Amino acid sequence: MPADTNQNGDIFGGWLLSQMDISGGVFAAKITKTRNVTVAIEAMNFRKPVFVGDLVSVHGKLVRVGRTSITVHLEAWVLRRKEMQAILVTDGNFTYVSIDEQGRPQAIKQDQPPITA
Repeated sequence: MPADTNQNGDIFGGWLLSQMDISGGVFAAKITKTRNVTVAIEAMNFRKPVFVGDLVSVHGKLVRVGRTSITVHLEAWVLRRKEMQAILVTDGNFTYVSIDEQGRPQAIKQDQPPITA
């Protein structure tokens, strides 16, 4: 939306980062089956701008599962108007920690095979 643009009319990187974080949190929750909190975002690469009207998709791939944390590699792709080829615009590694009802880190049960989304 236009309210999410910077001075050049491109979508704010922070808006895209928040969408990726939401997607990564959903991905992490599917694996851990618990509540998770973001603890780190590493190696963010803003490769191309996102324009108003672009269709944004976020895809995740499991990097690692630790005792209480999970790292997911996320990629944001766009499909521009009047184009048929998706373009990789941003990617990075997001780390989440599984927490209990009191907000304390808890061990992740690793009884499921890895997934990608």
